[in-house]
Amino acid sequence: MVRSVLIVAGEPSGDLHASNLVKDLKALDTDLKFFGLGGLLCKEAGVDIDFDISKLAVVALVDVLMNIFTIGKVFKGILKKVDSKKCDLAILVDYPGFNLRLARELKKRNIPVIYYISPQIWAWGENRIEIIKRCVGKMLVFFRFEEDLYKKNGIDAEFVGNPLLETVKITLPKDEILKKYNLSKTKPIIALLPGSRAMEVKTLLKIMAGTAGMIAKELPGAQFVIAKYKNLPSTLYEEALKGSSPDIRISDGDAYNILSVSDFAIVASGTATLETAIIGTPFVITYRVGLVNYIAYKIVAKSKVLGLVNWIAGKVIVPEFLQYDATPEKLSRAALEIIRNDSKKSAMIAELKKVKDSLGPPGASHRAALAILPYLQ
Repeated sequence: MVRSVLIVAGEPSGDLHASNLVKDLKALDTDLKFFGLGGLLCKEAGVDIDFDISKLAVVALVDVLMNIFTIGKVFKGILKKVDSKKCDLAILVDYPGFNLRLARELKKRNIPVIYYISPQIWAWGENRIEIIKRCVGKMLVFFRFEEDLYKKNGIDAEFVGNPLLETVKITLPKDEILKKYNLSKTKPIIALLPGSRAMEVKTLLKIMAGTAGMIAKELPGAQFVIAKYKNLPSTLYEEALKGSSPDIRISDGDAYNILSVSDFAIVASGTATLETAIIGTPFVITYRVGLVNYIAYKIVAKSKVLGLVNWIAGKVIVPEFLQYDATPEKLSRAALEIIRNDSKKSAMIAELKKVKDSLGPPGASHRAALAILPYLQ
């Protein structure tokens, strides 16, 4: 019997994890049909994409307000689609501002809801626990401490491990990567990861380029490579780099290989910090948003720590330079302290290994699919 499943993944990272989950579910049950909100990866996995994520990957309060009409239109469109067909299950992936509101509407329609990738209620938005308790049938979480937190609040939660362990893969030998990007193995290589959203790149890449210039003065011959997000246009990066020095190469969609040959990295806060930790490259975290967004964040944040790796570690193992501290001067000083100090570098690598080991064994997506299947039977 064919069963219909709603998938809602509103951001690039959610699109990746949702697409892998769909593939595992289809391998277990060929009678499943998927529809909803996602991106290119979900579409390639066989989801009937009624609404594309390209206009919805917003990150903060002002971004949401600027896109409120588009977001509202998509929200109503999803519900209209749900009402027009028999929907057996909804799988909501991250994107909490949108998805928790959607979960309330799905609850009214008696559609079971599975939530994949938990909202970061441990960092902010603790009031969302009550909504989750009322409207979500099961939470499938990536971190063990999340399972404990939800269970303490009477919510059915299951730690399935972290699918990044399967998606973060080095695909080329070191020598081939160096040759591909014309990099010398005898000089320091520093990766720049300014994020996956256009606004992040516009804001952070100029800061990172300035940081690169200061590092180059102290480390003659240092090589810099941007790990470009593949769905963003090259012109966005070229514009941000205008007038910068030294020469900064751009790799297209090859972040894991670039990180694997890098001695150090400067990384925008987000999923990329955990990806960098899995590869084991020492790095610093940076982020900056508009003033209104920053004030809103400060009001709701439960901790001064933002980096995901530091949350998992339970302490600051990677230096963070946020908002007014996100300056080339401070970033370059911190980077040089680690690059030049072998003991600091080794200590950070050891801590990153602990973070990676805490993520559980590979196979998270498959375990999540097994946990979902009973809801479809």
